[in-house]
Amino acid sequence: MSDFFSIVHQYWMLFLVGQYPHGSLGGLANTLLLSLVAMLFAVPLGILLAMARISPFKTVRVVSAVWVYLFRGIPLMMVVFWTYFCVPMLLGHDINGFATMACTLVIYESAYIAEIVRGGIQALPPGQYEASRALGMSYFKTFRLIILPQALYNTLPSLISQLVSIIKDSTLGYVINVQELTFAANQVSNQLLTKPFQVFAIVALSYYVICFSLTWVANRLEKRIAQQRIRHQGALAVTPSSTLSPEIIQ
Repeated sequence: MSDFFSIVHQYWMLFLVGQYPHGSLGGLANTLLLSLVAMLFAVPLGILLAMARISPFKTVRVVSAVWVYLFRGIPLMMVVFWTYFCVPMLLGHDINGFATMACTLVIYESAYIAEIVRGGIQALPPGQYEASRALGMSYFKTFRLIILPQALYNTLPSLISQLVSIIKDSTLGYVINVQELTFAANQVSNQLLTKPFQVFAIVALSYYVICFSLTWVANRLEKRIAQQRIRHQGALAVTPSSTLSPEIIQ
């Protein structure tokens, strides 16, 4: 046990921020930054794909379905390699490992987020869409003001759970030299040489604490949303007679 504390005491800055400020940002800070950037761009792309999946236009539905099924059906490592070799060819110049891994996670996770959002949209009562269209609202305005706010709120626990997956998937950035937490752990292990188990146990514990905390938040949100839904349904079920007009009562 003393080995764990001595390693943390000696290398905690390397685990936390890598070589920063004497080098580029790395360690746990870079892992969280990479995950948040990927989530920030994957959610809008996932929303667009979800809307395309339920579009009235067949071509749009087919293209979005191919995107979703393709990236949900192949390993993330393959997407990492594709992005690593293809993006520089498309741009005409090299990009760093952080940008490569961020693009990979955005592309890959957007397929999963699309299905989460699509499920949230389809779980809403169809009468809301029909009523808004009957009031003269356009298709996109209906989604922007009526459908998406409710769907995103209901799927918020699942989106947080997907952020947990992104954090764990970010470890694959190690293979393209992204200076995240696993990369920092390998640097520490190379310096110590004889204590790889202790070093990577510290890393595993760090990931566990972060992911468990986010999962706990997601579970709390899910319970809160379920309670609000029950109260709302109960309020709709009980309609006081005083709210009815005299003509209806007669």
